[in-house]
Formats: sequence, C-alpha cells, structure tokens
Amino acid sequence: MSLDRSGPLTELARLGFSELGTADAELTELGELIGAPRASLIEGAGRAADPDAAVAALLRIARRDPEPIRGLRSDGDGWAALWALVGASTGFADFFLRHPQEVSALAGQGRRLPTAGELRAELLDAVGAEDGFAESGGDEAWVALRVRYRRMLARIAAYDLLSASPVDEVVGVAAALADAAGAALEASLSVARVRVSRGVGAAGLFPREQVARTSLAIIGMGKAGARELNYVSDVDVIFVAGADDELLDEIGESRVVDIATRLAVQTMRGISGIEVEPPLWEVDANLRPEGKQGALVRTLASHLAYYDRWAKSWEFQALLKARPLAGDAELGEAYVRAVQPKVWTSAARENFVDSVQRMRERVTDHIPAADAPYQLKLGPGGIRDVEFTVQLLQLVHGLTDDRIRQRGTLEALDALVTEGYIGRAEAATFSRDYRVLRLLEHRVQLRNLKRTHLMPSRPEELRILARATGLAETGQAVWQQWEAIKREVRDIHVRLFYRPLLSAVAALPAEERVLSTEQAHDRLAAIGFADPAGALRHIAALTAGLSRKATIQRHLMPVMIRWFADGVDPDYGLLAFRRISERLGDTHWFLRMLRDSSGAAESLTYVLSGSRYVGELMEWIPESAAWLADEEQLRPRTGVALQEEARAIQRRHATVDDAMRSVRALRRRELLRTAMGALLDVLTIDDISKALTTITEVTIQATLRAVRREIVPPEDEALDFSIIAMGRFGGGELGFGSDADVMYVYRPNGVDPQRAHELSMQLVAALRKHSEDHRVPLELDADLRPEGRNGALVRSLDSYAEYYRRWSLSWEAQALLRARGIAGSVKLITAFTELADEVRYPADVDPHGLREIKRIKARVEAERLPQGVDPSRHLKLGPGGLSDVEWLVQLIQLQHAHAIPELRTASTTEALKAAESAGLITDTAADRLSAAWRLASRLRSANTLLSGQTSDVLPVDRRKLDGIGRLLGYPPRSASRVEDDWLGTSRRARRVFEKLFYG
Repeated sequence: MSLDRSGPLTELARLGFSELGTADAELTELGELIGAPRASLIEGAGRAADPDAAVAALLRIARRDPEPIRGLRSDGDGWAALWALVGASTGFADFFLRHPQEVSALAGQGRRLPTAGELRAELLDAVGAEDGFAESGGDEAWVALRVRYRRMLARIAAYDLLSASPVDEVVGVAAALADAAGAALEASLSVARVRVSRGVGAAGLFPREQVARTSLAIIGMGKAGARELNYVSDVDVIFVAGADDELLDEIGESRVVDIATRLAVQTMRGISGIEVEPPLWEVDANLRPEGKQGALVRTLASHLAYYDRWAKSWEFQALLKARPLAGDAELGEAYVRAVQPKVWTSAARENFVDSVQRMRERVTDHIPAADAPYQLKLGPGGIRDVEFTVQLLQLVHGLTDDRIRQRGTLEALDALVTEGYIGRAEAATFSRDYRVLRLLEHRVQLRNLKRTHLMPSRPEELRILARATGLAETGQAVWQQWEAIKREVRDIHVRLFYRPLLSAVAALPAEERVLSTEQAHDRLAAIGFADPAGALRHIAALTAGLSRKATIQRHLMPVMIRWFADGVDPDYGLLAFRRISERLGDTHWFLRMLRDSSGAAESLTYVLSGSRYVGELMEWIPESAAWLADEEQLRPRTGVALQEEARAIQRRHATVDDAMRSVRALRRRELLRTAMGALLDVLTIDDISKALTTITEVTIQATLRAVRREIVPPEDEALDFSIIAMGRFGGGELGFGSDADVMYVYRPNGVDPQRAHELSMQLVAALRKHSEDHRVPLELDADLRPEGRNGALVRSLDSYAEYYRRWSLSWEAQALLRARGIAGSVKLITAFTELADEVRYPADVDPHGLREIKRIKARVEAERLPQGVDPSRHLKLGPGGLSDVEWLVQLIQLQHAHAIPELRTASTTEALKAAESAGLITDTAADRLSAAWRLASRLRSANTLLSGQTSDVLPVDRRKLDGIGRLLGYPPRSASRVEDDWLGTSRRARRVFEKLFYG
C-alpha cells in the first residue's frame, strides 16, 4: 500500500522548491534528525531564496551535529536567520558545516546590525588581544579570527536578508561590512605584533617594546574607506609607519619602517593567507605610492613627498575616500588631514577632468567580452558609472565648496543635490538605482561568499536572485529591471560625467574660483569687463539669497564670468543674462539646463556677449534658451511648418490686430532661432539667407491674408492681388537687417477698375501698417517699382504691361531680373512672371540700354555713397562690394539669359554659377566675385548681429571690428586681419568687375 504524495509535492512546488522528490525525502530526514515537525521546516524553507539548497544544507549540518540546529529551533529570530542564510548562501552553508557550533551564535540575531564597537570587541576577543597584542601568534589565532569574523558576518547578512526592504538597508549593511573589515584588520594586527616580536613563522624578531612603540596606521581606501563595502571585496589599504621621537632617535627611521613593514605583511597574511579556515578577502595595498613597485609601508612624510611631486590624478581620486581603518588612529587621522587638501586641489591640475574621463573609459574597454553582458560593477550603466560621476563632481566642485566633501557615494550625492550641483530628479534616480545595483552585487557575492560582480546567466540562478533580493517575482523580471536600470544610469552618467562645465570649473585660475567683493572689482577689470562695478551689481543680484536658484547661480557664476570675459562684449552679455534669468524667474529647467546640458551654458555666454541682436530678442523670448541644449532646435523650421502655424494663428484670432501680434511674435522667434544658429556655426550663409527669406515670406503672406480679410468685402472677392519680391528678397538672399524690396500688382478680375484700385491701395496701406515691428523692423520697400519713388505704389497687371511696353527704362528691366512672386493670387503671379520674362530676358539686347546701365552704375558709385565714408569700407556700394557683383551678374543675364535658360534665376549666386558653367566668365573671375559677395554678406549680417543695428559700412572701431571677426570665427584680436581680408577680397573682385563690366 503506497501513500499519495501529490498534495505535499504540490505545496513544495508552490513554495519554490525545484527538486520535489529529493526535497520531500530530505525534509523527512531533517525532521527526524532535529525533532522538528515537517510544517515548521517547510515554513522556514519556503521563505528562503533557494529552498532546495537550504534544506540540503541543514541536512548536511544535522548529519554532522544536529544539536545546534535543534537548540536554535526555539529561538524564532535565530531560526529565521538560519533558514535565510543557508537559503541565500552556499558559503554560509559550508561555514556552518565546518563549524556546526556556530549555528547557536545566531540566537536572537536578525533584528539589528552589530555596531562598530561590538564588531571590534568581538574580533579582538577572538584573539584574546590586550594592549595591542594577541594572546597567541600561532596559526590558531588567525583561524579563531576568521571564524569569529564569519560569525559577525552572518549576523550582518541575517539582518540584511530578513529586512522588509533590503534596498533601503544597503547603506547600513555596507557600513557594517566596512566596520567588520576594520575590526578584522585590527585583530589581525594584534596577532602580527606577537608574531613579529616573537619571530613566529619567519616574521622576524624584534623586541616587544620596539614593536609596541612602532605605530602602524591602516588607511582604508575605496569602499572600505567610504564605509560602503561589499560582502566579499578586496579591501584597499595604505600603510603608514610612525614612531615617537625617542624611538626614532634610538633605532632610526629605517628600522621603524622595517618593523612596520613586517607588521603589515603579517596583518595581510592573517586575513588573506592560506589556513585551515579559508581566507576572508584580499587585502590590496596596490593604491600605495608607486603601486606594486613601491614600498609597502612609508612614513607620513614620505607619503606626502610622493603626493607633492609624483602622484597622478587617479591617485588623488582614490584618496577621496581615505579613512583610518585600523592601527594607530592618531597617525591615521594625521595622514588623512595631510592628504585632504591635496585631494581637493587635484582637480585644478591640467587636463584633470579629461584624465578621469579617460580612466573610466579604459575600465570599460578592458572588460572581457564574455563578462560584459553580465557586469554589475564595471560595465556601462553599472556601479562604477554612478561612483565615477559622483566623485568627479565632488572633486571639481569641491575645489571651493567643502560642503560636498563626503566619503560615501550616497552621502556625497545628497550633498551635491543640496548644494545645487545635481538636479533633484536625477539624483533621486541615481540614488535609487545605485542602491538596487549594490543590493544585486551583495546577493551575488553572498551566494557563494566569493568575490564576483557578475549577474547570473542561468535561469535558475536568476530565479534565486529574484527571491533573495525581493526585487521581482521571476528571474526574467529581475533581469529586465537590471537592464532598465543600466540604461537609466548610463544616460545620467553620460550627461553629468561629460559636462563641459566640469572641465571649465577645473580649469579656472585659483583667483577666479571664489568671487569676493574685495578682489572681484580688479579681477573683472583685468579679464575684460569695462564696467566692473556694474558687473558686480549684476553678479550680486543673480547670486543673492538662499534659494536653490541662487545656489546654482553661485556655482555657475565663476565659470560663466570667465566665458563672458572671453566674449566680444562681456558687460552686455552679463546684463542680458541677468535680464533673461529674471524673466524666467524660478523656471526649473533653465538653470538645470545650464548646469547639466552639454555646452548650453558656454553657448549662452557666447551668443549674449557676441550679439545685441540676439540678447535683445532673448529678453523677450527667454524660453529660447532651451534651444541651446539641442542643436536641432537651432535649425530653421520649414516654410510649410511656419505657414501652418501662421494659418492656425489666423484661425484663432478674429481681428487683424490680434492676429498680427502673434505673427510678429512668430517672426521674432524664428529670426532669433536663425541668429543663434548663425552665431553657433550651425548654419551656413546659404542656410541663413534661405531661412531669413522664408521667414519674411511667411510674415508677408500672413499679413496679406489678415488685411485682405478685413478690407476686401465678399462682393469684391474676385479681385486678384499679389506681392512681388525684388532685390535680395527676390533672389532669396536676405541678410540680417535687410529690407524687403517689393512691388504690388492687382487684376480687377470683374471688379470695377476704380474700385479694384482703391481696394488695392487700402491693402498696401494696411500691409505697411501691420507689418511694422518696432523691435525687429520689417520695411516693405517699393522703390524698385516703375518710375521709382515717383511712380504709382500699386498698379494693375495691364498698367505694368503698358508701362514696360512703352516707357520702361533699362534699370527697370534690370530690377525685374530678381522679381519673384511671393504672396497673393498664384494666377496673377504667373501672369506677372510671364510679363517680366519678356522684359528681363529680351531676344535682342539694346546696346543703348546696356550703356545706360553702366552709366547709372558709375553715377551710383559717385552719388549714393554716404558722405565721409571710406568707399573701400562700404560693403554694398563700395568697390568690389555687393553692388559690383550683382550689377555685373545682372548685365550678363540681360545679355545672355534669353539664349541660356540656366541664367534665368533671381539668385545672384546661382546666376554666377550658370555664367561660369556657360563659359561667360572664367573660373578665377567667378571665384573672386563669389568670395567678395559671400564675405560682404557675412560681414554685413555679423555687423547687424553684433550691434543690433543695420549698417553697410565696415566699422573703423577696432573693438567692433574684432567683434565682427569673432562672430565669423576669427581668433580674438583679429581686427586687422578682418580688415585686410575684406580689402584684399574686394580689391580682387573690383578688378574682375571693371574688366568685365566696363571693359
């Protein structure tokens, strides 16, 4: 007769057992050995991370000695701790198998962490230490130390495993592990003193008194120093030797160092050497001066001499977490006090930030390919990304701010948030993710009590990890959570670790890191501020108060002041920045962007100090600062997108005044976007011309739609009305500050002719009125119409046809070469273009007309140049300027466009290329003309951007000329070079012009 075991086995499966038959049998045997009911065993095992391993482990221990387990059953805390430990760690299972009596030490454990004092007392008791010397120097002392250490480690792990939220306990657990390591080193040092003074195990033989009077400080580095240690991790240390003056006089420094070195060697052996009880962890002294090649132990003076002369940047980063861990506490504190100033000034070293960044990259590059997908610590998005980021921020900003000089990663992160160096949201994410990563690291090390930083690859091990951490229900879920955290950490790491602001802060001269009122005035004057008193007022206004905004401004200001000083007009740049900051008020994104975004702060200082045009617009559109964080936002929007926005504006607004306010805002915004893109070299001169032309077209089209809706009644809707772009506008070659040359044309199309004319005049008047913008003027200039300023402002198509047939002058045909319809009736534009083509592309060229064009050009040069202006500096009308190139190209078009269709373009540059391709001018001539036209266009726009005012004259003022050069990419103090480049380029173009135009 057999019993049906399906019910119990189902329960085992539900509780997480995998090997059901084996587990069932082992539970039965274990119950019999320790006298425990099956239900009690199942309940304990069901809470374990690996129930199968837990039962198997306890059975092995019970087979060897059941009494400790049987005695622990009545202690609820100890019983739960035992199941948790053997279910999460085969390492602890093996430990209890070697030492079954240690099971009894779990009684009452799991509710709190042992304190640093308790850990030290326990481990010193284990070796019977008194006055720094252990009871014995034999190997049995080391074994006792290791067993007692693992007993204390089990208490820490029990608390960790049984906590309701182990993620929240990571900090406390890591601190306790570091305290345990310090206690173990202290106990091992007490054994070492006995061995060195008695000559045990070839340790040397020195008088006990000399050994006792020799000071050895063990400095904890890395995670041990920061009290954020793992369960099984190398403990990084540095050894410092010392002695009182009397002993030094008596035996000499070299003998003191010899004794201390032997003590250090024996201390390390006590922790890491091969004994009956396995080693605890590796004691790693490779962070000492000169690394493995350097002396194991040095005096404090020797350490400091090395750091002053030879230490590399990474060594100071390592010292960031230095803390006395064991040995002579007074000497340890003296060491830390002495090296701390060196740590916090190390970021001022040349290329410090770059060296730290490269070091992090080398760590990632050297991960074995097979390990990379599983790396918790070293891989992208791992623990090191968080730690390196926090340490670099600390080292750079800690130059001047002692409030962020913390050893622990999370403590430092909190300080960085409090002081405004990191945004709250990013810090919260970093903190949470770091805790989770450390919890995962703790659990994978607990599994076998071995040093590892790799996530499990087997599904069964992932399932156990999920249960041990409490992070997820399944192995797949815990893996997915880890992958998400890696992406999150990596994203924040890249944004913060590679901030340009870090390099800038680190590179600041010492006298500029802190702005004091006493010194700032002279310093501001020295670095280029014309009004240092005014600059100080702006700085005070920006940084005053206790708000987070003021705190961040205080961090930004030293660097931004330096960047402003590197600009064209630092005083105006700082003033504009203050105004923008005040307009944005407490807007959270602005200062966060400047602090965190790649290059946004430097870009802002550059555009504000380099351009009043941009500064004045940004004061009215401060949200435009956000574009600096994304280069794509600095590229012009398409004409289609702008048209859609303009049409949406008109749908929302019932009156022309309301609609035009929004259209003007659209134009200002897009002009500002284009100006910022131009200043930051995102756009070429062709991009700028195209963008400015598109913006102007969309503005005029929107204005025409708005005024037509109010002026033309439904019964006259048939009236056709169009606007024709002329000059540089027609050629699609506008620059900053260019007028919009236009002509107006209408066709009655069934409307009474007189009525049509009156309505058209009203439309023109309304267009000119509503297109006015006092901030960024838009002048609709109709002077290129027939008869110029003396002619009718608007004509019908028939009137234009009649005029051009009977009275048209040569210059009017020339003006039509750049005519292009841009707004209004498409049919009317087509008809006007056909009319214009007949006039501007004649089959037979009138020689008299050509001579007249040349005569007019000469008269323009003589009469239209402003009095007192050096002709060579006039970018438009001067020799080799825009006018020379454009008139020559237009002459060629009048002569040849009828026969060469490629010349039929409103664009000067395209027509010039077509003339070159057709062999009408040489390559050299075309290059010289093109170079002059482009340089003149760039200089003209740069002049407008710099001053905020339109001018066709190259300034004589060296400061302004230097500013124009800076905007065009010249190095500082290039006024003469800018001038020479223009004079040379225009002179070469003028020679070509005179030969081809007049010759």
